[in-house]
Amino acid sequence: MASRQAARRVSHRHRVRPSKADGIDSSVVQRSGPASARSRGTSPIRTCVGCRVRAEAGELLRVVFVDGELALDLRRRAAGRGAWLHPDPRCLDIAERRRAFARALRVPGPLDVGALRSHLEQLVHRVAGPGSSRAGLDERKQVDPS
Repeated sequence: MASRQAARRVSHRHRVRPSKADGIDSSVVQRSGPASARSRGTSPIRTCVGCRVRAEAGELLRVVFVDGELALDLRRRAAGRGAWLHPDPRCLDIAERRRAFARALRVPGPLDVGALRSHLEQLVHRVAGPGSSRAGLDERKQVDPS
């Protein structure tokens, strides 16, 4: 018994993995992480570089650094690092003021967000424009389900 306890004493550098001998049933251990999120059908959680609010990736836009300038990656397929941003000009303003894109994308120096700002404004205008199906969503009447 004493030798078993001595064998379990391990320095802080070594990690002890639980086994069936420890009485842990691996079938009831709940795992967390990206694989579990995919199996439940939820999208990954990302953080907006502007407002620092966590949201599902579907609610955010991916920004990449391509050929020396920032660009929106609407298909989310561009190679390399990406920064996530709410489709809101205020979040872009905050990210620009905090110089968050250079840190998130791990590129040196201040980055010009002029082209990104124009693309974002076009995108926001197109989505919430007058001919859009999303126009007037806030003015809809609320229906009581009872």
